[in-house]
Amino acid sequence: MFVGTLTFDLLLGDVHSLKEKRSIVRPIVAELQRKYSVCAAETGNQDLHRRAEIGLAVVSGEAGYVTEILDSCERLVAGRPEVQLLSARRRYHNDDDE
Repeated sequence: MFVGTLTFDLLLGDVHSLKEKRSIVRPIVAELQRKYSVCAAETGNQDLHRRAEIGLAVVSGEAGYVTEILDSCERLVAGRPEVQLLSARRRYHNDDDE
């Protein structure tokens, strides 16, 4: 079993409230879940209205599939015009990890 996690640090554009922030972040999380069947959520910076952290995880029996899904998710988020991707942190775990 292989598990991949990906955390995005995002800078939001012209956002002046947490309500506006939610209107940008929620559709991104929903699209990641729908399109790639990953577990995704807003995982940090909930109290800041111009920054967001989205985390996601994928599990598979093949390491290559995990990498492919993480690559696709990163491309999707990087391509969104309403956010600027500041960083993307990946971690891989497998059965051999202790």
